[in-house]
Amino acid sequence: MRKIHQTYEDPLSLVWVHAAEQMGMRVERSAEVNASWDGAGTLTIGTPETLDPDDSLAQMILHETCHALVEGPDCLTKLDWGLPNHDRANRFHEHACLRLQAALADQIGMRKFFASTTMFRSYYDALPQDPLADGDDPAIPLAQSAWQRAKEGPWAPAIDQALKRTQQIAKALEGITTPASLWHHA
Repeated sequence: MRKIHQTYEDPLSLVWVHAAEQMGMRVERSAEVNASWDGAGTLTIGTPETLDPDDSLAQMILHETCHALVEGPDCLTKLDWGLPNHDRANRFHEHACLRLQAALADQIGMRKFFASTTMFRSYYDALPQDPLADGDDPAIPLAQSAWQRAKEGPWAPAIDQALKRTQQIAKALEGITTPASLWHHA
């Protein structure tokens, strides 16, 4: 019987788990959650079979990173970034997260690839070309502040590097994906 010393790892997952580690997050997988931050350094993401087919570990890490950036540095010690899961009054915090997620993905032309797949997908899909532009949405000021943290804060290098590496992977796959693949036109 052949001894196996190494296993295959998804390159995109490696990129984003590394970015999470650089930001001080340890990523674990569990079928018990969709995504959860424990306030003590562990980000738990659902296992592939518990997520939607158009979800990826990278997308989930980016989304949770955006939540942390929207809520600010004080949220790092709070369960789930201090956001109650079902409090409709906090809906604009989710919207701010999605605006930031879209703006970050737009830097590498991959907004659709990194799209939200939750009940907020219609909001995400309706975002304007510039999701951070001034407007009436109360999520905009939160997203703008989070953008500054994403670009100038301590996590900026890790986020920037992960986005650039994601773009390199997408470029390597150009012309070989099927129309059913998220990588198609990524």
